[in-house]
Amino acid sequence: MSEDGIKVITTNRKARHEYHIHDTLEAGLVLTGTEIKSIRAGHVSIQEAYVTYHEGEMWLLGMHIAPYDPADRENHEVRRPRKLLLHAREIDRWADRSQQKGFTIVPLRVYIKRGRAKVEIALARGKRLYDKRQALARKDSERRIDRALSDHRKGRR
Repeated sequence: MSEDGIKVITTNRKARHEYHIHDTLEAGLVLTGTEIKSIRAGHVSIQEAYVTYHEGEMWLLGMHIAPYDPADRENHEVRRPRKLLLHAREIDRWADRSQQKGFTIVPLRVYIKRGRAKVEIALARGKRLYDKRQALARKDSERRIDRALSDHRKGRR
């Protein structure tokens, strides 16, 4: 749990590798009782999830919330569409921006904030293969530089 009362449940690590992130936004989730219990237990995946606009509402599709074992028969559907709670202005603005060529909305992380499940969504544009290669090369060179500086400070050569 961080200082500001946020407990991160899961993150979408591939999103920052696959997309250029342009803007982020916090959204609430409409969940059933067994879904929130399963999220609190950490049984959630957003690796294949994305956000879509339909009839004036934003929906999170492809998010996997595992069944909550003690609920047995009263469990939820694992990959059902989940409605996002946003202000109407935000929905309109993000729907317009996501309709532009090459843009999509992807979830970055799911977390609990003051007892409520939240999802951080991002307006993103897909990276090309050479962009991904450049990012990996930059990360690798930074890692080598840090390692060399660390070794130098410790007196190793």
